[in-house]
Amino acid sequence: MTGPGSTGAALIDNVDQICFTGSVGTGRKVCEHAARRVIPAQLELGGKDAAIVFADADIERAAQSLCWASMVNAGQSCMSLERCYVERNVYERFAEALRQRVAALRLNWPDIRVGEIGPVIAVPQAEIIRTHLADAYALGARALTGGQVVERDGGFWCEPTVLVDATSEMQVVREETFAPVLPLLVFDTEEEAIALANGSDYGLSAAVFSGDEARALRVAQRLLAGGISINDASLTALLHEGGKQSFGSSGLGGTRMGVKSIERFYRLQAYLINDGTPSPWWYR
Repeated sequence: MTGPGSTGAALIDNVDQICFTGSVGTGRKVCEHAARRVIPAQLELGGKDAAIVFADADIERAAQSLCWASMVNAGQSCMSLERCYVERNVYERFAEALRQRVAALRLNWPDIRVGEIGPVIAVPQAEIIRTHLADAYALGARALTGGQVVERDGGFWCEPTVLVDATSEMQVVREETFAPVLPLLVFDTEEEAIALANGSDYGLSAAVFSGDEARALRVAQRLLAGGISINDASLTALLHEGGKQSFGSSGLGGTRMGVKSIERFYRLQAYLINDGTPSPWWYR
């Protein structure tokens, strides 16, 4: 069910288990309340999903995939890709390929039936996006396209945005922005790419692009994230059969995907019956 915090607070006192999807801050409160009642809590919380693009990747395919994965639902999705690490010698080529695709996206305004990018879901979120962008610009980032939150007919819209010259200390790289904004960062080695992608409190999902599938899988196995798309992005939104868990502050509990997801709601019993047969291990 959905609703304000008061709804969830009333619900949690009347259930045997709680499954919550939402922010890390609220998730901590839910988890603490569940602990006081000694009931299980299954949490899927925020994310700052990372993509890695190696030089041997299909650059056009990577740009198309990451355009969709970062901009769909106006970036307001837990599986949204929110930071992208690109190998240095293809950084500019990839940035331009991505810019072209993102620049072609339109706001769903003034006609909601036209365009691809919807409004920001709430006024407080618009302010978070503005803060992240202002911090990025102050620290040297540039917008190749978009780059602003605009007001239209009393609502707020974030222009689809690609940021270059981004660095790890920027809020837009460290914190969940929840917007159609994708910062691009550079790396030089495989080890550096893995370290940068893992340099986050979150671990919901990720993506790896490489012409060498074995290498992509090797890198994916070292990423601290639950669902990792290879040569595509945000596939967890489309393929629900693969069980996965959240890493770090992105949540806890069993998988909510795949055939094992229903097992989260089981309570196990074991029946141990003594039928009178003498035990071979009984010593007198």
